[in-house]
Amino acid sequence: MDNEAHPDTIFLHELRVDTVVGIWDWERKIRQTVSIDLEMGTDIRRAAGSDTIEDTLNYKSVAKRVQQFVGESEFQLVETMAEKIAETVLAEFDLPWIQVRVSKPGAIRGAKDVGVLIRRYK
Repeated sequence: MDNEAHPDTIFLHELRVDTVVGIWDWERKIRQTVSIDLEMGTDIRRAAGSDTIEDTLNYKSVAKRVQQFVGESEFQLVETMAEKIAETVLAEFDLPWIQVRVSKPGAIRGAKDVGVLIRRYK
């Protein structure tokens, strides 16, 4: 990653989406809520100077795209979901890197949530 060219991060935390996810038969018949955190590499200096949305990553657009993508998906593993979210956002929003955390609250008794955290580069 080129830290000089993309020293800044835009983030979305706890984006909640109802989807079909899981390996068990009963999980394939219901919708469960997953929580998604995104950290996306960018350089905000141009946007800070112009103070216009056109010069930055529009995080509302990213959120809507991820909600649509995950809401329509039916992955068995959160690992696959995280990988496909990363691929989609990197490609569609022309980012140099992304960190994706997908958690499945309540999946393990006694744990607040479980999930995966990945970082991918273009």
